[in-house]
Amino acid sequence: MIKLSDLKNKVQQNKLTALFSGRDKDNFHPSEVAHILNTLPVKSAVDTFIALPNSSQLLLFKYLGTYLQQKTVTTIPKEKAGSLLNQLNSTDRYNFFSALNGLERSAYLELLNADNRKAAQDMLGYPRQSVARLINTSFCTLNEDMTVKQAIVYLRENHKDSDTADVVYVTDKSGKLIDDIPIRRLVLNEPSKTIADIMDRHFVKLDISDTTDVAIARFKQYNRTVLPVTNTKNILLGVITIDDLIDVAEQRNTREMQRFGGTEALEFPYVKTSVFSLIRKRAGWLIILFLSEMLTATAMGFFENEIAQAVVLALFVPLVISSGGNSGSQAATLIIRALAVGELTVKNWFYVMRRELLSGFSLGVILGAIGFLRITAWQQLGWYHYGKHWLLLATTIFFSLIGIVLWGTLSGSMIPIVLKKLKQDPATSSAPFVATLVDVTGLVIYFTIAHILLKGTILK
Repeated sequence: MIKLSDLKNKVQQNKLTALFSGRDKDNFHPSEVAHILNTLPVKSAVDTFIALPNSSQLLLFKYLGTYLQQKTVTTIPKEKAGSLLNQLNSTDRYNFFSALNGLERSAYLELLNADNRKAAQDMLGYPRQSVARLINTSFCTLNEDMTVKQAIVYLRENHKDSDTADVVYVTDKSGKLIDDIPIRRLVLNEPSKTIADIMDRHFVKLDISDTTDVAIARFKQYNRTVLPVTNTKNILLGVITIDDLIDVAEQRNTREMQRFGGTEALEFPYVKTSVFSLIRKRAGWLIILFLSEMLTATAMGFFENEIAQAVVLALFVPLVISSGGNSGSQAATLIIRALAVGELTVKNWFYVMRRELLSGFSLGVILGAIGFLRITAWQQLGWYHYGKHWLLLATTIFFSLIGIVLWGTLSGSMIPIVLKKLKQDPATSSAPFVATLVDVTGLVIYFTIAHILLKGTILK
């Protein structure tokens, strides 16, 4: 816990005290203080952090946002920065270094002691989605010959209180994992019993080669808060806690949502990202989408004669192509999420295609019927006169919407699967991208159907 009265800087103390007004005690969880600091201007937040005692800084640092962590470490003296980074647990230390660019990473790795530097470099060498990058090397081990009493004394003397201490692990002399034991089982059993007596020899673990997706599924399936990680020889290497995994999942979901919205992922929170960086991150996709949308004008030009002969066809262009884009975006959203949570894999592509063909056709019929009834009602009520061939026009809209919505749904569902097969992020098949694709192809479908059904009537 952090006491605001420990702040050496009275100005910052008063500021935080005001922000925490209504609290009747001077005792706050580090995450509460970090939440406030993350919302303050950077200089003010860093000054407040520096004004805290060293023990409070260590408690607080891991809860700070990535951007504020970097600014803090670059502001304080190198010796103090090195001491702070060396005292972090392995997972928090990795989280800090993984957010740095190459030059910054090299500079701050030099501040670590030899053991921590090697461990950090080893973790950073694994793929980004590997559980190896989340391993916490602070964990508790026992041997099965110990009594419960001896185990409790050993743990009290050799291990610190941490979020990894809820479960202890039984290993043999070579370090192979034999079992995991919740602390409550130690407390609730007779002190004279041996560890072997209270073991059930059933445990859940992760392999060092597993991805974070596998880890998330394992935590969810077994409802665990911490899981051990072993190598191919079942040697216990470390543990992963649910809070570290949640942080990773949140960061990944944020990146996916940003990409799905048609922008590059931001390195820092929106409020901490400069306007120039925001422009740079958004400009690339906007240019790509703009150039793609130019194909819409090209398609319109190709059907210039049809539009000139029947201007009424142009009235329904926004209606039909937006319906295709909307249906495609819907399908893409559903499939991307299903892939992300493991409900679907690339192998399920044919199953998805069959379902989306049926869904797309049904949705197209629904929208087509509404479009048909709209033209009929406006014509019969005299609100708009579509000419003597209005029934053929309504039929054209009906079949066009079926074709465009079907195509949009199929495209939106298949593109994420194709990207996944190519080992790309499915989220890059963003809603704007799918909508743009369907806009161009939708025009071709619309005017092709119009040319077939209206030839010899409205169209010559």
